[in-house]
Amino acid sequence: MARIVMKFGGTSMAGTERIRRVAGIVKRQQEAGHEVAVVVSAMAGETDRLVNFCREANALYDPAEYDVVVASGEQVTSGLLALTLQALGCKARSWLGWQVPINTDDAHAKARIEDIDAEALIASMASGEIAVIPGFQGVSPAGRVTTLGRGGSDTSAVAVAAAVKADRCDIYTDVDGVYTTDPRIVAKAKKLPLVTYEEMLELASVGSKVLQTRSVSLAMKEKVRIQVLSSFIDENAPAADTLPGTMIVSDEELEGSDMERQLITGIAADKNEAKVTLTRIADRPGAVASIFGPLAEANINVDMIIQNIAKDKGETDVTFTVPQADLVRAQALLEERKDAIGYFRMIAEGNVAKISVVGVGMRSHAGVASTMFRALADRGINIQAISTSEIKVSVLIDADETELAVRVLHTAYELDAAA
Repeated sequence: MARIVMKFGGTSMAGTERIRRVAGIVKRQQEAGHEVAVVVSAMAGETDRLVNFCREANALYDPAEYDVVVASGEQVTSGLLALTLQALGCKARSWLGWQVPINTDDAHAKARIEDIDAEALIASMASGEIAVIPGFQGVSPAGRVTTLGRGGSDTSAVAVAAAVKADRCDIYTDVDGVYTTDPRIVAKAKKLPLVTYEEMLELASVGSKVLQTRSVSLAMKEKVRIQVLSSFIDENAPAADTLPGTMIVSDEELEGSDMERQLITGIAADKNEAKVTLTRIADRPGAVASIFGPLAEANINVDMIIQNIAKDKGETDVTFTVPQADLVRAQALLEERKDAIGYFRMIAEGNVAKISVVGVGMRSHAGVASTMFRALADRGINIQAISTSEIKVSVLIDADETELAVRVLHTAYELDAAA
């Protein structure tokens, strides 16, 4: 018998028929003898609808009241799933964030979980009751409802799994695992049986939409084993224990498996990038800090950075990327500080994409980057910027060449599945 936390996303909960299907999947896990808790998202599209209500009510809305409104989507699905499970003969109840309680800080609309008092939850699960918990929400020190930001239900599920000391956390999505790249772009993409926390963290941060970055980071910190599975399976399919999803595990567990270690685990693409170049900045100490300090204070994440120095002129050009959604804010901020920074011209471009290759095998193999650069060059794809980490190489290219680049690299690293 195992203790399992199951998480279902918005597409899985979109309507009573899909909720009934989810209830069947949950019931089978309990019938297999497991203790079960379920974390659910709002129905697909519901959070957007609630956010629009807030904007219509008050364009300068109070974040605390915003949380009250948008948290209601998960409250509805948790209650509906508990009712559906009861109709199937299961003992089930819903637990709202404040009832568990899931304690967060007071940063409304982007709260972070501080701790979970899981004693009552564990007792409930041990008694054979299925606990249904709304994801995305918690309670502040002042007793107010908080939300964790977009994609926060994944984080809720991992946090609950850590708190109840679950054997694993099953994340059910509209895909049946983690692939070497997006199967919609490359038909021969392979599903991976095992991926390390580090690899999944890098893949999530560079465009893979399977798991939210914060949830993977928390899983790595708390050593929670995550399994990615599809919620769109046949009614008579076996329980998740025997379904071939993807398990997110530690390096040690991967090394202990029989799986052959590939040089590259996966390729991700992200079109939500924008490039900014500031020209002819004085080459002096503090010049770069005057650019990135204000952006950090405004919570605008900067990714790739390139600095070109003209020694004979004592000037430098600085190029960097920001999320496309933050481009207008970044431009306005830099324009306000033009005199303090001392740049000549600002050039912004939104039609770019970041392509990344990820794999722990890079640590012990040379030539990963050169393979990437050569493969792209052979197809006439120009690289505008480069960034690297210990297990990742990312390049910035024209967005129109995204799918071609992914296909080319998938083949270059011999990731195509056998026909």
